[in-house]
Amino acid sequence: MTLRQAIDDASLHIARRDAELLLAHLLQQPRAFLLAHPEAPLPSALQATFKTLIARRAAHEPLQYITGNQEFYGLDFHVDPAVLIPRPETEHLVEAILLWATQFHDEHTLQIADVGTGSGAIAIALATHLAGAHFYATDISTAALEVARHNARTHGRENRIEFLHCDLLEGLNERFAQGLRLDAVLSNPPYVPADDAATMQPEVVHHEPHTALFAGADGLNIYRRLIPAAHAALRSQGLLVLEIGYGQRDAIANLLTGWHNVRFLDDYQGLPRAALAQRP
Repeated sequence: MTLRQAIDDASLHIARRDAELLLAHLLQQPRAFLLAHPEAPLPSALQATFKTLIARRAAHEPLQYITGNQEFYGLDFHVDPAVLIPRPETEHLVEAILLWATQFHDEHTLQIADVGTGSGAIAIALATHLAGAHFYATDISTAALEVARHNARTHGRENRIEFLHCDLLEGLNERFAQGLRLDAVLSNPPYVPADDAATMQPEVVHHEPHTALFAGADGLNIYRRLIPAAHAALRSQGLLVLEIGYGQRDAIANLLTGWHNVRFLDDYQGLPRAALAQRP
């Protein structure tokens, strides 16, 4: 069986691009290798494994969980079912923090918290670009923190990020009592209303962790707790950056009453995707 034949057969069950990516992953070659060598043989020892991968994808398992990786902000991250798969839209949070950080000119070591870090993608991407910053990455899932620590080691950022197993910012309470104040708090929290599960893609609702997706009937449960927690943790004029869901702009604006410079960033489809605000 040639590589082309293997892809043709797989394309009867899944999208051709997915078939190509799975075969490239199996062969540990770039996808371009398949296009350049379509008549190369697929070793018989790998044919059964390839069929297993195709069956997993046909059953709606996300491609990223099968291959174990996902690109985010130009970096490759390990992902598994313990963590939400990083989305391109979340890169808006990274860009917002990087733009905000340019005003400091290395005046001091920025103290930044990434709440609900999951795979660690946001904190690690920021640590890659902000040499003068120290990060606290929190999550209630020990399995997610294991993935995040692995990714931090892979990218050589483990000494710049403290990983804390806790709810929201509670793991820093002792240091807050000792005077620590954060320069920025950012989060891509669970924000999907519970009833939306019935209309979501099976790749998401049947495979990604529900604790990282759903947040009560209206999707606002985490924001209701995180916004006041961030207010208490931030220094004056400290920045809060939150990813938000479809149709949540007005509700989030109401929750940010009393904050300064409340503004929203649109995603690539022109929909409000991130909320920014500064502590008075």
